[in-house]
Order: sequence, then C-alpha cells, then structure tokens
Amino acid sequence: MTLPEILSDIHALEEDLLAFERKYGIRSETFYAAYAAGEEPEDDAWTLDFAEWASVYRTWLERQATYRDEVQRRQGDPRSLSGLIHVST
Repeated sequence: MTLPEILSDIHALEEDLLAFERKYGIRSETFYAAYAAGEEPEDDAWTLDFAEWASVYRTWLERQATYRDEVQRRQGDPRSLSGLIHVST
C-alpha cells in the first residue's frame, strides 16, 4: 500500500469507529480494552456490532502501525516532511 492509500484507509476506519462511539457513547479504546478482556455485551442485539467494532479497531491499529513504519522508512530526518507530503488533485 502507498502512504496515501494507508492514510485513506485510516480515515475510513476512523469514520466507522466514530459511528460506533456515537451509537454506544464510549471511545473505541475503552470499548476494545473491555472487549479484549472478555466482557460480553449487555444486550444480545449488540453482539454483531461489538464483533465488527473490535475488528475495525484492530484493523485501525494495524494501519496506524503500517503508517508509522512507512513514514520512518521514507523519512531520513525525523524533523522533516520531505518525501512525505503528497498533494491530491
């Protein structure tokens, strides 16, 4: 994946995460910590949402790591944006 593709994917995943956060009234980080620790949904109707939410969050974490790795690989000087900026038209 290119850097712009990774960033686009991150943004799309963040939109999904925001939808879940608005629906359930908690941040994804808080939800995922409880879910990963084995906490079950209070309502059986939430089960599919919780599984999807956890999956989206894990994918978002992976894309964040991929983004950081790619930036580090491209960036000779960590204080510079040289080689990172890509203007979409």
